Amino acid sequence: MKRSYRNGIAAIISLVFIAGLALPAGALEIGARGYYWFPTLKATLKAGSSGTEVNIKDDLGIGDSNTYSVEAFAGLGNHHLTLSYTPLDYSGSKNITKTINFNNKNYVAGSGVNTDLRLKMLDAEYRYDLLNFENILSGFSINLLGKVKYLDGEAKLNSTAAGEQKQTFGVAVPMIGAGLHVGMIANILEARAQAAGIGYSGNYFVDALADVTLTPFPFVRLSAGYRYMKIKIDNISDTYGDLDFYGPYLGLAVAW
Repeated sequence: MKRSYRNGIAAIISLVFIAGLALPAGALEIGARGYYWFPTLKATLKAGSSGTEVNIKDDLGIGDSNTYSVEAFAGLGNHHLTLSYTPLDYSGSKNITKTINFNNKNYVAGSGVNTDLRLKMLDAEYRYDLLNFENILSGFSINLLGKVKYLDGEAKLNSTAAGEQKQTFGVAVPMIGAGLHVGMIANILEARAQAAGIGYSGNYFVDALADVTLTPFPFVRLSAGYRYMKIKIDNISDTYGDLDFYGPYLGLAVAW
């Protein structure tokens, strides 16, 4: 799992570096942004083709958990690059009400089971302003975007009787999408919405967000928005899952 995660990070950093070389020289906007996300989780998961599909909340007692996201970004003219990292970490305990086969190990109904679910996401995104009608005071732009999302996951079950069993998976997903940016009052107030996704061989991935940003002081941006993410995996490293994450977030950015 650690090796595949390092390989994914190396591939995405290489992609960002190559894309950065393609940008023309000139005045460059750079910045860093942090988000605090309050996602609701809705998910089913199965480890192994003969495993038991479980609802991770109802069957395993996992609850919602807040998380953070950090990103670095750069822009020049109509070109924009973003590199972001988001961890998702969940745990729960429950006396299960049905026998669960998890990666060829049985956890018998009535036994106490501890569960951990961890996901790490690294995103490299390039956006191009296809139409740009922004001027000094107000306006809007429509952009096209391409991104690579690297997802590294681990699910682990543990009980006194059966012991510990885990399932890991990793996948790099290319995604395409579009977005809209609206600037008002010389970009003191901004709004944006964007969505990207892809589907193939029973797998599909969607990542969408919308937010409003206020710049109360030079170089400082405050934002509030909503993010929706769906991950549907079908036999990726013998893992099957349907996971939805959705909820509001708050953000703080510093940019030059």
